[in-house]
Amino acid sequence: MDVQQPSVLARASVRNRAETPRSGVVHFNVRHTRGFTVIGNHLAQHPELSLVARGLALYIQSVPAGVRIGIKDLTPLFPESEHRIARALRELEVHGYLKRTRERLPGGQVVTRTVSYNRPGFLSPAEEAAHPRPSRAPEPPPPAEPATPPEVPPDAPPDAPPEVPPEVPPEAEPAPPPEPAAPTPPVSPPLPRPVNTANPWRTLAARELLAELRRIDSRLLLSARDIERLTPAVEAWLERGASPAAITAALTANLPPQPRNPAGLLAHRLTAQLPPELLPVPVRPAYVPPDPFQTCEKCDLAFRAPTPGHCRDCRTNTTEAA
Repeated sequence: MDVQQPSVLARASVRNRAETPRSGVVHFNVRHTRGFTVIGNHLAQHPELSLVARGLALYIQSVPAGVRIGIKDLTPLFPESEHRIARALRELEVHGYLKRTRERLPGGQVVTRTVSYNRPGFLSPAEEAAHPRPSRAPEPPPPAEPATPPEVPPDAPPDAPPEVPPEVPPEAEPAPPPEPAAPTPPVSPPLPRPVNTANPWRTLAARELLAELRRIDSRLLLSARDIERLTPAVEAWLERGASPAAITAALTANLPPQPRNPAGLLAHRLTAQLPPELLPVPVRPAYVPPDPFQTCEKCDLAFRAPTPGHCRDCRTNTTEAA
């Protein structure tokens, strides 16, 4: 006759209560046998990825190869905006879960190649072939999860072969715009020159004015070659009526602390600040004083005349009497 042992059931119930947490989530897991995707905890519990980026990575790893995952293709599938989806794609690229490259096909068409990594840090077979790693001791492979055969009831029909997704042509993108041509450097205008060049005294005055600038400011030390090049421009100022003092003031005002090219600075000022030509000053007629007063020798009337004599009336009467 069997003897009952109630203490065994009591210990089992106590052990089950210890395995159940007092607070937080409680997992009730059912093993998937078809239609599932394996996701690592490094993605599900990533401390820097947003929830939108984690969910988008889960969707990308669950779809078959060849499905388009561009921003325009993902926006109709989710309630998030286009901006949030684009930001999530950039997050996945930064952390190594996604890689998008642009390639040019033999026909000249530019396409985008997208590679999804379920474990960042490992290269795809194409990348391994293009960039072989140096020979070294092989690293131990990560521990594989024990494969358990799916539980299939005895009367269940055999599984259908997996459907192969149709090949989808790569997304065509417009060719990149041509690079803009390099801007041409601006051409400096020529130095002004006098109209009348046959004036040696003016040329000498312009040359001396340029040479004396270093006495006013030591930063304006010019070479003999620069003085000969700038002399015609100073002559043009003198020809337009500018005084040497005014030209000196215009060339020495508001100089930079350390001019790198004094001759170039003076050439710019002589060209940009060239005074306009002045209109000729109208010449007023000279003042002609009137004739002095004279006293008529006949009627004693006063009249203006250069010399003494008769007034106009007396000269008229004398002419008529004759």
